[in-house]
Amino acid sequence: MTDKMIDPKAQREASGAGLRIGDVAPDFSVRSTVGQVRLSDYRGRWLILFSHPADFTPVCTTEFVALASSADKFEKRDCALMALAVDSLFSHFAWLRMIRDRYDIEVRFPIVEDPTLVIGRAYGMVAPQDNDSATVRTTFFIDPQGVIRAMTCYPANVGRSTPEMLRTLDALQAVDEGPVLAPANWAPGEALLAQPDASLDTVFSAKGQTDWFIREAGRGSRK
Repeated sequence: MTDKMIDPKAQREASGAGLRIGDVAPDFSVRSTVGQVRLSDYRGRWLILFSHPADFTPVCTTEFVALASSADKFEKRDCALMALAVDSLFSHFAWLRMIRDRYDIEVRFPIVEDPTLVIGRAYGMVAPQDNDSATVRTTFFIDPQGVIRAMTCYPANVGRSTPEMLRTLDALQAVDEGPVLAPANWAPGEALLAQPDASLDTVFSAKGQTDWFIREAGRGSRK
């Protein structure tokens, strides 16, 4: 039996504007392909929670093959993966068996069931007024304190980029190491940027026109 623990207040808020960066991820306890899982049990490490429209669909299958192939890369970054779909637990099992037999890879991260849409609606993966139970491809990057640090959302007909998921995770972990910024297309080993000094003296004393607000601040490294 499922034992979802979505906070009612969080669910009401999610049914309106939806969850935002900086919100604490709503807790839940539910059945999954690896047994009962509770979101708050992942506190102390990073977690990527992502939804997929349905089992036994072409794009979702390619995503799970790609993510399972890169599971060790997420683990090296101390990040767990957790998937969600409205399909039943036994549908998840059958689909994972098909993936293993067809692609010779085992999906070992948990896939939770959400047939009543309680989690999907609380997280904004399914619109409250939507009659279609299929979740869109929403991804939540949750930090060790349980705070949502980044989100992405793709339509059902466009798959995620696993390299971009890893890059986003790398960038979030890099900026946590100090008051630095990750510029466009940043990758581990490349220069990070310093936080601008909001001081008129700094602005006037800078040698170049942009030196006061665009300055390198070391290089982030991959875990």
